[in-house]
Amino acid sequence: MKKRIGNLLTAILLALLAGLNYFPVLNVSAEGEGEETPGVGTSISLTPVSKILQISSEKTYDDTFSVNNDGADPIKIEVYAAPYSYVYSDEEDLYKLGFTNENNYTQISRWITFKDNNGNYTVKPVFQIEPGKSIDISFRITTPSNIPSGGQYAVIFAHTLSSANSGSGIRTEASPGMIVYGRSTEGESTVSAEFSDLKISEEEGKVTGSVKVKNDGNVDFNAKGVLKVEPIIGFSSYGTDKEDGSVHSDSDSGAKTERPETRISVIPETELALTHTWEETPSFGIYKATFTVSVGEKTETVEKIIVRMPLFVIVIIIILLTFLTIWIILMVRKRKERRSRLAV
Repeated sequence: MKKRIGNLLTAILLALLAGLNYFPVLNVSAEGEGEETPGVGTSISLTPVSKILQISSEKTYDDTFSVNNDGADPIKIEVYAAPYSYVYSDEEDLYKLGFTNENNYTQISRWITFKDNNGNYTVKPVFQIEPGKSIDISFRITTPSNIPSGGQYAVIFAHTLSSANSGSGIRTEASPGMIVYGRSTEGESTVSAEFSDLKISEEEGKVTGSVKVKNDGNVDFNAKGVLKVEPIIGFSSYGTDKEDGSVHSDSDSGAKTERPETRISVIPETELALTHTWEETPSFGIYKATFTVSVGEKTETVEKIIVRMPLFVIVIIIILLTFLTIWIILMVRKRKERRSRLAV
C-alpha cells in the first residue's frame, strides 16, 4: 500500500511539471498602441514638448519652438498660452488636468505673447503651414515687477482652425501643446512630497506597484517609482540592475528587455498616481516584490509576497495534499496497530 501511494504521488508530481510546459507565458506587445493611422487628415506636432526657464521680476525672455505639418493638406493654426494645472474631481476621486483653472502658479500664462507675421507680439496670432513643412514661432515672456517664488506653469497650444478634408468632408482639429516650466529665482523654492496608498497589487494578472504622490511645496518635482521582483519559486525576475536606473525583465526564454523606470512630474497643489507594472508577469511562481518611490532624498518602500498559480496547479496541489494526508493517517494507524500487537 505504501509503495502504491508513493508511486501515485510521483506520477502526479511528474504530471505537474510536464503540465507547466503547456501553459507558456503570454507576452502582450504594445507595439502600435497610440500610433496615428496615416492619411490625408490633419496631423501636426510641436518640438520641443517642454521648456524649462529660470525667470526673475521685470525681465524679458525670448525663445522659439517649431510647429510641423505632418499631414497632406495646408493648415491654419492659432497659437496661444493657457494655464497648466490640475483640478480635483470629487466624482472620480482624482486630479484631472485642465487648462482653464488659474491660480498662483499659472500667472506665467498671462505673461506670454507671440511674434506674428508682421513682427508684432500678440496673444493669439494665426499662421499657415504647407504640407510637410514646419515653421519656427518666437514667443516672449515679460515678467511683472513682482513674481511669486517657486514655479510657474503654462501650456503653449498650436490649435488648428476648423478645416475640411476635401476627400471626406470631415472637419478635423488638433491642439498639440508644449509645457512651459518657469522656475522663479526670487524667494525660496520648497520641494515637499507626501506619499500615500503605497502598495503592490495584482491588476489584470500583472504585478503592479502604485502610490499617490502629493506636492505640498511651491515648485514641481519628478517622482520616481521602481518595481523589483525576485523569484522564490519561479524562472523570471524583474528589477533594477543598471546605474542609470533602467530595469530588466528576464523571461522563461531568456530574453531581456530594457525599460526605463517610471517617472512623473508633479506640480504644486496636485496629487498624482504613480504606477509601475511588470507587463510580462508569469502565470506560475512565488515572488518577492518590492516597490520603491522616491522624490529627491525622500524614499519609501513596500514589500509583498506574490503567489502566481494557474487553477490546474492549485487543483493538483490540493490532490497531492489530500493523498499525503491519507498516507500519513494510514501510516499512523499502522504504527498504532503494530504497537498494539507487540503489547499483547
